[in-house]
Amino acid sequence: MPVLIVAAYDAEGRPNAMNAAWGGVFTDDHIGICISEGHKTTKNILATRAFTVSMATVEQLAACDYVGIVSGNKEADKVAKAGFTTSRSEVVNAPIINELPMTLECEMVSYDTESNHLVGRIVNVSADERILTDGKIDYRKLRPITYDPINHHYIELGDVVGNAFADGKRLK
Repeated sequence: MPVLIVAAYDAEGRPNAMNAAWGGVFTDDHIGICISEGHKTTKNILATRAFTVSMATVEQLAACDYVGIVSGNKEADKVAKAGFTTSRSEVVNAPIINELPMTLECEMVSYDTESNHLVGRIVNVSADERILTDGKIDYRKLRPITYDPINHHYIELGDVVGNAFADGKRLK
């Protein structure tokens, strides 16, 4: 599963972030993430109705794991203790983690308290130029990690093994 770092501001404008693996983009401009109400980040999102989602990377693996194992309800400066710095998004009221080179900037669409399913509308994608090839995000430069929930491992994405919307055509 993708390792998503979800960030939002609290009422005082202090950033908080958490590690969430139960989510993904499900339309061109919507993302869904399963996060419980008890998380500080969830409380912040419900208050501000905005959040950012970044892909965890190999380079920031320890910091990304840290924001998943330490609660923002108990550690107010969790983002700084992880070694992250933030910038304010220009399009939503949410922090961008500077050390994570790709960020989805989102407005909250809905949150279901029974399923803990958060839906956001992606209003902007920001990417550091160092991860671009020919103007497109290059996963080999981004180096995102995935989560193996069976063995509790983080795994870097690997080699290209096929071509979407092409390889299956030979079976037509």
